[in-house]
Parts: sequence; C-alpha cells; structure tokens
Amino acid sequence: MKTKNLWLPFVLFLILVTTACGNNNGSQKITADDVVTAFKNAGLEAESTTKMTKDDYGMAPFVCEGTRFLIPSLGDDSGGRIFICEKKEDLDNLAKYYNDLGKSSAMFFSWVFTKGSVLVQINGDLAEDTAKKYEQAIP
Repeated sequence: MKTKNLWLPFVLFLILVTTACGNNNGSQKITADDVVTAFKNAGLEAESTTKMTKDDYGMAPFVCEGTRFLIPSLGDDSGGRIFICEKKEDLDNLAKYYNDLGKSSAMFFSWVFTKGSVLVQINGDLAEDTAKKYEQAIP
C-alpha cells in the first residue's frame, strides 16, 4: 500500500521537471524587431524597417525572413538587412552568398555578421569600427 502512495508524488515530480525543462523555443525565438531594438539600445542607427519581399532579395537566395533597415548617415536608401533563419543551412548559404559577392568585386562588398539564427548584412561603405558595433549588438 505504501509503494502505491509513493508513485503519485514521483509522477507529479516528473511532470513538474519535464514542464520546467521543456522546450520553449516559441517564446525564445528572436525577431528582427529584437535586433533593431538592440541596435538602437547600443546607440546605432536602424530606421524605417520594412519586411523584405522576393523583389528585395535580388539575386540572393530567397530564404529566411528578411527585414530591411536604413542607416541615414550612409545616405538615401542605404543600410542593411536582418535575416532570421529557421535552418542553419539557409543562414550559412545566405552568408556565403553575400561573402562571395564581396570577394567577386570590392564594389559589392558588405559587412556580414551571424549569431545564432540571425544574419545581419550591412552596406560596405559603413566604417569598420561602426560595423563591429552592429556585430556586437546582435542579441
């Protein structure tokens, strides 16, 4: 009889542990807005954000969820892109595309930073020290 009574607390304990240690990826998922907020909190420019459409991708792989942002100090329509990628393979392919493009010609150079599921691609005219601040600010 006593062993039957011990099972109930044990089962409840397992349920609590499983729930507490459960996968909360849905609530932990980073968004482009989180990245923009982190940039602004670091004193960096990230203005006029817009969700990217297939036309905004140009020749880049049409993967991940893209958001454009402007850096007004670089001039009209200059800034960067934030990509949130579900698959690491997509993030790697996108990073490779932008890095290879920059290697093909200095005219196409851009800063490319990745962290977790985030890829940030920024106009290559941005000074390196400022670009590194964007890299450090990625949450």
